[in-house]
Amino acid sequence: MKNEESPWKSLSSEVKYSNPWIEVVEHQVINPGGGKGIYGKVHFKNIAVGVIPIDENGNTWIVGQHRFPLDEFSWEIPEGGSPLGEDLVVTAKRELKEETGLEAETYELILKMHTSNSVSDEIAFVFLAMGIRQGNSSLEETESDMQIKKLTFSSVYEMVMNGEITDSMSVAGILKANAIINQE
Repeated sequence: MKNEESPWKSLSSEVKYSNPWIEVVEHQVINPGGGKGIYGKVHFKNIAVGVIPIDENGNTWIVGQHRFPLDEFSWEIPEGGSPLGEDLVVTAKRELKEETGLEAETYELILKMHTSNSVSDEIAFVFLAMGIRQGNSSLEETESDMQIKKLTFSSVYEMVMNGEITDSMSVAGILKANAIINQE
């Protein structure tokens, strides 16, 4: 929910870096206490979309790859970027198919989140996918090291609880899916 009037005042803005996915902007500001300062903002040019597929036996799939910014391997739910204006379900279907080869009959939006709202405007949506069918994946060049694991959903939940899954969308989505599953 946006406030009608922000307690922050932007005096000027300058793009410091831009590529097809992000833009880094430095703002000269007056903060809510009246002091002058700077604020850096990472603007995302796509919407983040994640998918948690669950089959009729309670299994799910996670993907793992080496993440350059962290310089470490990361287990995650299938996820990717949705171009502005693209239907989020279209993105969810594409990312699930690309990364795992899976297709689903239904996609239910279970989560909307801001991934790091102190420095970024990235918004993320996570879907629960049901009615799973196996097909063939088609990984992108940057995903050529990707690994895929099929596990029980309870095992993936335990990976979150044990700190083995740390990606913010994955953690939040798995915790939310667990709450939904345990309500049923």
